Amino acid sequence: MSLPEALCTNTLETLVARGGLTEITGADGGAYQVLHSAMGPDPVGSVRIYSGERIAKAVYVGIVVPQIGLDSHMVFAFMPEDSPVPHFTLDSVAAGGHLAFHLDLIQRADAGTHMVYNDWAHTPLTDTYKEVLALEGLSRAELDNRQLTVMSAWMLASRATPEAFGQLDKPVAAYLEHWFSLVEGDVPAEVQADLADTDLAERDARNRALLFSPEVDKVWAQISRLITEPVAEGIRAQLVSNELPA
Repeated sequence: MSLPEALCTNTLETLVARGGLTEITGADGGAYQVLHSAMGPDPVGSVRIYSGERIAKAVYVGIVVPQIGLDSHMVFAFMPEDSPVPHFTLDSVAAGGHLAFHLDLIQRADAGTHMVYNDWAHTPLTDTYKEVLALEGLSRAELDNRQLTVMSAWMLASRATPEAFGQLDKPVAAYLEHWFSLVEGDVPAEVQADLADTDLAERDARNRALLFSPEVDKVWAQISRLITEPVAEGIRAQLVSNELPA
């Protein structure tokens, strides 16, 4: 198993086990969707979808195309639309001869006006965030400034040497552990008061529409070329909404 696949798969397994998630399978009882490409007759990946009691929806997308050196794995775990708990995301990739990762708890309110919320949802991640930035072998990923506006200030996104990538299990586990503490705990009264001016469901819908917009994140154009635009659009539809497939 490759470094990107192992990091994402281990994280997904923890999400499913601790979150008590149930997989929504395809007609054959396997992954919800098997992905194909014009690169050859064999499948190039899969989409797996899960749901639970506290966690509304989790989506895993894996695409592996050796012919072009692509080994991409990502998982998103989404909370209910009206929950202030951030969404969890991990993206681990080998592409173009480089390893890269993206780790974040996607904020649910305007960070610039909700410091009480920040201190509950994100500030406990600061030490881990700084520890990762101090690792040797990392170089900042080239993200468009517009992309950064839909992510949190605690987002980690870097290219990594194999040695540095091999040290990511601990910080990913730390982000996930903090996230589960929010998922499993109660929302403090002071946080609820801080968010009284925010329509959480409306903001979440708008934020996710931008987060997964092909006009904001250019990676969707590459995915569309690889697996066709209709298939890519179907994956985006699973990410922008907590609606579960029938």
